[in-house]
Amino acid sequence: MSFSRVLSASIEGLSAEFVDVEADVSNGLPVFNMVGYLSSEVKEAGERVRTAIRNSGFEYPPKRTVINLSPAALRKRGASFDLPIAVSILISLGIVDPARVKSCLLAGELSLDGKVRKIPGVLPIVAEAEKCGVKYCIIPKENEAEGALTGNMEIIGVKDLAETVDFLQGKKRIFPAVSKYVFREQKAEVDFADIRGQETVRRAAEIAVAGGHNLLLIGPPGSGKSMTARAVAGILPPIEKEESLEITKIYSVMDMLRPEAPMIVQRPFREVHHTVTRAALIGGGTVPRPGEISLAHGGVLFLDELTEYRKEILEMLRQPLESRCVEISRAYGKYRFPAGFMLVAAMNPCPCGCYPDMEKCKCTPAQIRAYLGKISMPFLDRIDLCTEAPRVGYEDLNGYQESESSAEIRRRVCLARDRQKERYRGTAIKINAELDVNDLKKYCRLGKRGQNLMEQAFNAMKLTARAYHKIIRTARTIADLEGEEEIRVSHLREAIGYRTVDSKYWGR
Repeated sequence: MSFSRVLSASIEGLSAEFVDVEADVSNGLPVFNMVGYLSSEVKEAGERVRTAIRNSGFEYPPKRTVINLSPAALRKRGASFDLPIAVSILISLGIVDPARVKSCLLAGELSLDGKVRKIPGVLPIVAEAEKCGVKYCIIPKENEAEGALTGNMEIIGVKDLAETVDFLQGKKRIFPAVSKYVFREQKAEVDFADIRGQETVRRAAEIAVAGGHNLLLIGPPGSGKSMTARAVAGILPPIEKEESLEITKIYSVMDMLRPEAPMIVQRPFREVHHTVTRAALIGGGTVPRPGEISLAHGGVLFLDELTEYRKEILEMLRQPLESRCVEISRAYGKYRFPAGFMLVAAMNPCPCGCYPDMEKCKCTPAQIRAYLGKISMPFLDRIDLCTEAPRVGYEDLNGYQESESSAEIRRRVCLARDRQKERYRGTAIKINAELDVNDLKKYCRLGKRGQNLMEQAFNAMKLTARAYHKIIRTARTIADLEGEEEIRVSHLREAIGYRTVDSKYWGR
């Protein structure tokens, strides 16, 4: 048999696209041609595959070999086609029975000695194969635990090309990999019990996590802003398996999974330095890939020293914060990456950090305006809660009063999330932060006193429509924390209080 076909797949964004690897080995001049809209790393597969076949103990006669990766309109990237190319050649040479690769998908990189190396993006490839009725997948041994996470697909992990051929010839039996999902409690490097004082900040952090709201902390250096932000990781609610799989797919494409623990079983907490590039934060590049906002999907993105970030970088966050996804367009396609993250940011009130304490602050009014002007009003409108972190006093640091632990706060957060889950059952909404304008009318109805209060606040604070809706969403979360279905005036007052800081510093 001179012609053969093997099924493989290519990663495009976060999705998998099937690719037919076709091989024709016939008499003629001993050449090796590869076609099918190939990137440079795929073109190099020819040398790797031929050498791997010979070094695995198989005879490769000098014949005319043509490899086609179909469909031709799809750009093929990466080294995952090495293994299917080698198997298709061996089928054409009569070494492997073509019936053995029916309803089978192969993917893997080959080294020159025939070893099958780990590749990124296995989980979305296997998930797509399962949807389309593929019976089993042959992938690198290092990826088998990741591939088995879908649960319903037979995953055959192979170490080298010779073992792959032995399996396909029926000489060796390889047992399918077993899925391993072990839930771990969310851990943080800082416990809220270690944070002294700052009751208002602790309360704001609890509300923000309970409803998935964005949080901005403003205060002088050493007031515990960064410490509080890192403690937030310890009060995030448990991750559900469906969410875990969705997040794991992103990390799989980015090749950030560990073979011994391939499942993401804790909500992400991503801390990004202010020198981050646009593509690294939002996503993109010549070949579009997810950025930090997608790696923080389902968890927290922490931006410390917010005013040190370039203004254009912060402005690019506005659309993902609103739509909870990012769309990147290129001439050859459109890519959509999830970005359902909770933003936690921290900043000083002025260059020296002492404003509004005019006795200690050494900054001129012009310097303060320029410093605060790095944060635009449209960006602030996307922040649900903004609170001050005052300087910690000596009594707080050396007092004997015990602070509430992260475990206690997390228990209340989980109860509030359970109430949201029950309220929004049967809808696409999971948390209060995802409510749109129409949902607010349905789930966040205000009484007459509440409407009067919001009217006064809207006019006095010159709120935008977006800021107005943010206050109502926050009040909904405060009510959930108190176990009440009705939004009361006290809940609205507290939510409004978290919008007064921007008027103090930015003069709204």
